[in-house]
Amino acid sequence: MLKFNNVSASIHKITVLRDITVDIPKGAIVGVVGRNGAGKTTLLRAIMGSLPLESGTISLDGTNLQKIPPHKRVTMGIGYAPQERVIFPSMTIEENLRFPCKLSGYSKLEIDKSLEQTLDIVPQLKTMLSRSGAALSGGQGKMAALGRALMAGSRMVLLDEPFQGLAPALAVQYSDSLERLHAKLPHLCIVVTESNISLLGDIPNQVLYIERGAVTSSTRKPISDNDLSSSIQIQ
Repeated sequence: MLKFNNVSASIHKITVLRDITVDIPKGAIVGVVGRNGAGKTTLLRAIMGSLPLESGTISLDGTNLQKIPPHKRVTMGIGYAPQERVIFPSMTIEENLRFPCKLSGYSKLEIDKSLEQTLDIVPQLKTMLSRSGAALSGGQGKMAALGRALMAGSRMVLLDEPFQGLAPALAVQYSDSLERLHAKLPHLCIVVTESNISLLGDIPNQVLYIERGAVTSSTRKPISDNDLSSSIQIQ
């Protein structure tokens, strides 16, 4: 599904991704684990197109993402919740959730269906819909950012360090939402970055370890008993 082929990238002439070759299949829940500054966030930004590649390619189901403008990648079914959340404070939470789908040209019926599904997966958002984006706590903002990513993410969802700073109760709710998401959309690919692997618990079925911009190792368990071959391939 998502394939990195010898991907390298730099920021201000400093290499932050180094020759990454990884093949992630449909239905994978991937934890990308590494210290701060290891390249986790940069990896997600490269997928979204906010960072140009120095070399290599990233493809989604055979489509070279480098040929797709960054603002068009959301139309490919990629949802993204950045570490900073980026909730628009002057908009209600419902408006924040609908926003990426409107930009992508979805019909009102499609957006309504997506919102219904998102609220089923993240029910905590139901009581927040009419609230201003400025009125949320940090943890609530992360739940809203998850919901917005789900609105657009019909094929893939990218979550950047979602558990950092979450209170224990919210962390449990977030984990429960990811479990519901996987149960409802088993073919959806979910990529979650974290610096502390213990925060991920049993959520990922595959883990990539990244250090100094390079994938150093991986651990994995089968996505299902009937699909033992669906696993991350690293070269």
